[in-house]
Amino acid sequence: MHNTIIGIAGGSGSGKTTLAKSIIDRFGDAVALISHDSYYKRLDHLSMEDRARVNYDHPEAYETSLLIEDLEKLRGGTAVDIPVYSFSMHNRTEATEHVEPKKIIIVEGILIFENVQLRDLFDIRIFVDTDADERFIRRLKRDISERGRTLESVEAQYLNTVKPMHEMFVEPTRKDADLIIPGGYNDVVFEMIASRIEDILEEGDKVE
Repeated sequence: MHNTIIGIAGGSGSGKTTLAKSIIDRFGDAVALISHDSYYKRLDHLSMEDRARVNYDHPEAYETSLLIEDLEKLRGGTAVDIPVYSFSMHNRTEATEHVEPKKIIIVEGILIFENVQLRDLFDIRIFVDTDADERFIRRLKRDISERGRTLESVEAQYLNTVKPMHEMFVEPTRKDADLIIPGGYNDVVFEMIASRIEDILEEGDKVE
């Protein structure tokens, strides 16, 4: 199967997951979605308190080599079982998610363009560029409502790790994108991306 791997990067709370899920909603089974967050390293050796203090916005927090391995398998036509991560426990679970090779594979994450080997696997690179204040507000709402965090913990994490790591590792990868979406997700840009995906799917059908 010929497939196209699309990378969607951007800061935490930028809207990249919204974009990725909108693509899934439009194209359904023709698309597989993988989050870099699923590949956070196992931290069984640390207590819950110590896991909460880990810098999850640094490249070393991820087992990116496993993501690269899984993408190469998918590109070769082999299904994979990707990790399932628990944000409330700050650790991987014992569960896995089975992912079959698809014509379109979307990978989203804040640092997916930081690793050169991973970045080179993407046929299309998209960077969702959203104002820092808006990203923080979105992250605050999400982490409190979906991940069981407190206002104080979200604020401390943002100031101590999220903001400085964004400036050090995420923002510089903006230059590596083929397409930069200013201001986050919007319907006009989504339709442009959807049109390109439709073309890729039609081209794939002709090849097959």
